[in-house]
Amino acid sequence: MTRVAAVGDIHMGPDSQGTLRPAFETLPGCADVLLLAGDLTRHGTPEEAQVVAREIKDLGVPVVAVLGNHDHHDDHPDEVTAILRDAGAHVLEGEATVVTHGGLRIGVAGTKGFGGGFVGRCAGEFGEPVMKEFVRYSRRRADGLRAALEELRGRECDARIALTHFAPVPDTLAGEPPEIYPFLGSYLLAEAIDTVGADLAVHGHAHAGTEHGMTAAGVRVRNVAQPVIGRAFHVYSLAAH
Repeated sequence: MTRVAAVGDIHMGPDSQGTLRPAFETLPGCADVLLLAGDLTRHGTPEEAQVVAREIKDLGVPVVAVLGNHDHHDDHPDEVTAILRDAGAHVLEGEATVVTHGGLRIGVAGTKGFGGGFVGRCAGEFGEPVMKEFVRYSRRRADGLRAALEELRGRECDARIALTHFAPVPDTLAGEPPEIYPFLGSYLLAEAIDTVGADLAVHGHAHAGTEHGMTAAGVRVRNVAQPVIGRAFHVYSLAAH
Protein backbone atom coordinates (compact mmCIF):
# COMPACT_ATOMS: atom_id res chain seq x y z
CA MET A 1 0.00 0.00 0.00
CA THR A 2 1.35 3.42 -1.02
CA ARG A 3 0.38 6.32 1.26
CA VAL A 4 0.28 9.65 -0.57
CA ALA A 5 0.08 12.87 1.46
CA ALA A 6 -0.99 15.89 -0.56
CA VAL A 7 -1.89 19.55 -0.14
CA GLY A 8 -2.00 22.62 -2.34
CA ASP A 9 -2.64 26.33 -2.00
CA ILE A 10 -0.80 26.79 1.26
CA HIS A 11 0.04 30.39 0.21
CA MET A 12 2.90 30.90 2.61
CA GLY A 13 4.49 34.23 3.52
CA PRO A 14 6.88 35.49 6.20
CA ASP A 15 4.16 35.61 8.85
CA SER A 16 3.25 31.93 8.33
CA GLN A 17 6.67 30.43 8.99
CA GLY A 18 6.36 27.32 11.13
CA THR A 19 2.60 26.90 10.84
CA LEU A 20 2.76 23.67 8.83
CA ARG A 21 6.07 22.27 10.05
CA PRO A 22 4.67 20.49 13.16
CA ALA A 23 2.14 18.61 11.01
CA PHE A 24 4.69 17.91 8.27
CA GLU A 25 7.05 16.38 10.83
CA THR A 26 4.47 13.62 11.44
CA LEU A 27 4.66 12.50 7.79
CA PRO A 28 7.19 9.66 8.24
CA GLY A 29 4.65 7.87 10.42
CA CYS A 30 1.71 8.17 8.04
CA ALA A 31 2.88 8.74 4.46
CA ASP A 32 5.46 7.67 1.89
CA VAL A 33 5.55 10.93 -0.09
CA LEU A 34 4.33 14.54 0.19
CA LEU A 35 2.84 16.14 -2.92
CA LEU A 36 2.53 19.92 -3.11
CA ALA A 37 -0.07 20.97 -5.71
CA GLY A 38 1.03 24.54 -6.40
CA ASP A 39 0.33 28.01 -5.01
CA LEU A 40 2.90 27.40 -2.32
CA THR A 41 3.56 31.14 -1.97
CA ARG A 42 1.35 34.22 -1.99
CA HIS A 43 3.08 36.23 -4.71
CA GLY A 44 5.91 34.04 -5.96
CA THR A 45 8.74 36.00 -4.36
CA PRO A 46 12.04 34.36 -3.48
CA GLU A 47 11.53 35.44 0.14
CA GLU A 48 8.24 33.55 0.30
CA ALA A 49 9.84 30.54 -1.36
CA GLN A 50 12.44 30.49 1.41
CA VAL A 51 9.60 30.22 3.93
CA VAL A 52 8.24 27.17 2.10
CA ALA A 53 11.74 25.70 1.82
CA ARG A 54 12.26 25.83 5.57
CA GLU A 55 8.86 24.21 6.07
CA ILE A 56 9.66 21.17 3.89
CA LYS A 57 13.40 20.63 4.41
CA ASP A 58 14.50 17.27 5.89
CA LEU A 59 11.02 15.90 6.51
CA GLY A 60 12.00 12.24 6.27
CA VAL A 61 9.78 11.58 3.24
CA PRO A 62 10.28 12.66 -0.39
CA VAL A 63 8.63 15.93 -1.40
CA VAL A 64 7.36 16.46 -4.97
CA ALA A 65 5.85 19.78 -6.09
CA VAL A 66 4.52 21.78 -8.98
CA LEU A 67 4.18 25.55 -9.03
CA GLY A 68 0.87 27.40 -9.25
CA ASN A 69 -0.24 30.71 -10.71
CA HIS A 70 0.61 32.57 -7.48
CA ASP A 71 4.13 31.17 -7.65
CA HIS A 72 4.53 32.85 -11.06
CA HIS A 73 3.12 36.26 -10.07
CA ASP A 74 6.46 37.93 -9.25
CA ASP A 75 8.01 36.60 -12.50
CA HIS A 76 10.65 34.57 -10.64
CA PRO A 77 9.44 30.97 -11.14
CA ASP A 78 12.94 29.71 -11.90
CA GLU A 79 14.29 31.19 -8.67
CA VAL A 80 11.34 29.83 -6.68
CA THR A 81 11.98 26.42 -8.22
CA ALA A 82 15.70 26.57 -7.40
CA ILE A 83 15.02 27.47 -3.77
CA LEU A 84 12.59 24.57 -3.34
CA ARG A 85 14.97 22.17 -5.03
CA ASP A 86 17.78 23.30 -2.73
CA ALA A 87 15.49 22.26 0.13
CA GLY A 88 15.24 18.77 -1.36
CA ALA A 89 11.93 19.02 -3.25
CA HIS A 90 11.46 17.56 -6.72
CA VAL A 91 9.81 20.45 -8.60
CA LEU A 92 8.25 19.29 -11.87
CA GLU A 93 7.11 21.04 -15.04
CA GLY A 94 6.46 18.57 -17.82
CA GLU A 95 8.77 16.15 -16.05
CA ALA A 96 8.59 12.87 -14.16
CA THR A 97 10.40 11.59 -11.11
CA VAL A 98 10.45 8.30 -9.24
CA VAL A 99 11.01 8.68 -5.50
CA THR A 100 11.60 5.87 -3.04
CA HIS A 101 10.52 5.40 0.55
CA GLY A 102 10.28 2.25 2.65
CA GLY A 103 11.04 0.07 -0.34
CA LEU A 104 8.28 1.65 -2.45
CA ARG A 105 8.88 3.34 -5.81
CA ILE A 106 6.43 6.19 -6.40
CA GLY A 107 6.26 7.79 -9.83
CA VAL A 108 4.99 11.35 -10.16
CA ALA A 109 4.41 13.26 -13.40
CA GLY A 110 3.86 16.97 -12.90
CA THR A 111 2.89 20.23 -14.54
CA LYS A 112 1.30 23.45 -13.40
CA GLY A 113 -1.26 23.06 -16.15
CA PHE A 114 -3.44 25.96 -17.24
CA GLY A 115 -7.02 26.97 -17.98
CA GLY A 116 -9.22 26.88 -21.03
CA GLY A 117 -12.30 25.05 -19.80
CA PHE A 118 -13.90 21.68 -20.34
CA VAL A 119 -15.54 19.75 -23.14
CA GLY A 120 -18.46 21.66 -24.64
CA ARG A 121 -17.46 24.90 -22.93
CA CYS A 122 -13.82 25.45 -23.76
CA ALA A 123 -11.61 27.93 -25.55
CA GLY A 124 -10.30 27.15 -29.03
CA GLU A 125 -7.31 28.21 -31.11
CA PHE A 126 -9.21 30.85 -33.07
CA GLY A 127 -9.19 34.61 -33.38
CA GLU A 128 -6.68 37.00 -31.93
CA PRO A 129 -3.06 35.89 -31.44
CA VAL A 130 -3.34 36.31 -27.67
CA MET A 131 -6.32 33.93 -27.60
CA LYS A 132 -4.49 31.38 -29.72
CA GLU A 133 -1.48 31.58 -27.42
CA PHE A 134 -3.71 31.08 -24.35
CA VAL A 135 -4.94 27.77 -25.75
CA ARG A 136 -1.53 26.73 -27.09
CA TYR A 137 0.05 27.39 -23.69
CA SER A 138 -2.55 25.14 -22.05
CA ARG A 139 -1.93 22.47 -24.68
CA ARG A 140 1.83 22.61 -24.12
CA ARG A 141 1.35 22.06 -20.40
CA ALA A 142 -0.92 19.07 -21.08
CA ASP A 143 1.50 17.67 -23.66
CA GLY A 144 4.26 17.90 -21.05
CA LEU A 145 2.13 15.95 -18.58
CA ARG A 146 1.42 13.29 -21.19
CA ALA A 147 5.10 12.90 -22.01
CA ALA A 148 5.99 12.66 -18.32
CA LEU A 149 3.35 9.98 -17.73
CA GLU A 150 4.65 8.06 -20.73
CA GLU A 151 8.12 8.17 -19.21
CA LEU A 152 6.73 6.68 -15.99
CA ARG A 153 5.00 3.90 -17.91
CA GLY A 154 8.42 2.64 -18.89
CA ARG A 155 9.74 2.61 -15.33
CA GLU A 156 9.07 0.26 -12.44
CA CYS A 157 6.70 1.97 -9.99
CA ASP A 158 4.37 0.89 -7.21
CA ALA A 159 2.12 3.88 -7.98
CA ARG A 160 1.88 6.48 -10.76
CA ILE A 161 0.44 9.89 -9.94
CA ALA A 162 -0.40 12.95 -12.05
CA LEU A 163 0.29 16.16 -10.09
CA THR A 164 -1.06 19.48 -11.37
CA HIS A 165 -2.17 22.83 -10.02
CA PHE A 166 -5.03 23.48 -12.43
CA ALA A 167 -7.92 21.01 -12.46
CA PRO A 168 -8.22 18.26 -15.10
CA VAL A 169 -11.97 17.73 -14.58
CA PRO A 170 -14.95 19.96 -13.67
CA ASP A 171 -16.18 17.56 -10.94
CA THR A 172 -13.76 18.96 -8.37
CA LEU A 173 -14.77 22.55 -9.18
CA ALA A 174 -18.32 22.12 -7.85
CA GLY A 175 -18.88 25.02 -5.46
CA GLU A 176 -16.96 27.51 -7.59
CA PRO A 177 -18.89 29.99 -9.78
CA PRO A 178 -19.44 28.30 -13.17
CA GLU A 179 -18.35 31.52 -14.89
CA ILE A 180 -14.75 30.99 -13.76
CA TYR A 181 -14.42 27.28 -14.61
CA PRO A 182 -12.37 28.10 -17.76
CA PHE A 183 -9.79 29.79 -15.52
CA LEU A 184 -9.61 26.86 -13.09
CA GLY A 185 -8.63 24.02 -15.38
CA SER A 186 -8.64 22.30 -18.74
CA TYR A 187 -9.98 19.06 -20.20
CA LEU A 188 -6.62 18.71 -21.98
CA LEU A 189 -5.05 17.62 -18.68
CA ALA A 190 -7.61 14.84 -18.26
CA GLU A 191 -7.05 13.76 -21.86
CA ALA A 192 -3.34 13.42 -21.13
CA ILE A 193 -4.02 11.41 -17.96
CA ASP A 194 -6.52 9.10 -19.65
CA THR A 195 -4.36 8.58 -22.74
CA VAL A 196 -1.48 7.17 -20.71
CA GLY A 197 -3.06 6.18 -17.39
CA ALA A 198 -2.41 6.94 -13.73
CA ASP A 199 -3.45 5.62 -10.33
CA LEU A 200 -4.37 9.05 -8.99
CA ALA A 201 -4.56 12.66 -10.15
CA VAL A 202 -4.01 15.44 -7.61
CA HIS A 203 -4.57 19.19 -8.10
CA GLY A 204 -5.29 22.39 -6.22
CA HIS A 205 -6.32 25.92 -7.28
CA ALA A 206 -10.09 25.62 -6.68
CA HIS A 207 -10.43 26.92 -3.11
CA ALA A 208 -14.23 26.66 -3.10
CA GLY A 209 -14.33 23.38 -5.01
CA THR A 210 -14.93 19.76 -4.05
CA GLU A 211 -12.40 17.12 -3.08
CA HIS A 212 -13.55 14.12 -5.14
CA GLY A 213 -13.76 13.69 -8.90
CA MET A 214 -12.95 11.25 -11.69
CA THR A 215 -11.74 11.35 -15.28
CA ALA A 216 -13.75 9.83 -18.11
CA ALA A 217 -11.54 6.74 -18.00
CA GLY A 218 -12.03 6.27 -14.26
CA VAL A 219 -8.86 7.79 -12.80
CA ARG A 220 -9.54 9.20 -9.34
CA VAL A 221 -9.04 12.98 -9.10
CA ARG A 222 -8.56 14.78 -5.78
CA ASN A 223 -8.66 18.54 -5.20
CA VAL A 224 -6.25 19.05 -2.30
CA ALA A 225 -6.43 22.84 -2.06
CA GLN A 226 -6.01 23.47 1.65
CA PRO A 227 -9.30 25.40 1.97
CA VAL A 228 -11.04 22.29 0.57
CA ILE A 229 -9.38 19.58 2.66
CA GLY A 230 -9.26 21.81 5.76
CA ARG A 231 -6.00 20.42 7.16
CA ALA A 232 -2.23 20.49 6.69
CA PHE A 233 -2.45 17.56 4.25
CA HIS A 234 -4.65 14.61 3.38
CA VAL A 235 -3.39 11.03 2.94
CA TYR A 236 -4.64 8.78 0.13
CA SER A 237 -3.89 5.05 0.08
CA LEU A 238 -3.13 3.35 -3.23
CA ALA A 239 -2.92 -0.40 -3.73
CA ALA A 240 0.51 -1.50 -4.94
CA HIS A 241 0.78 -2.83 -8.51
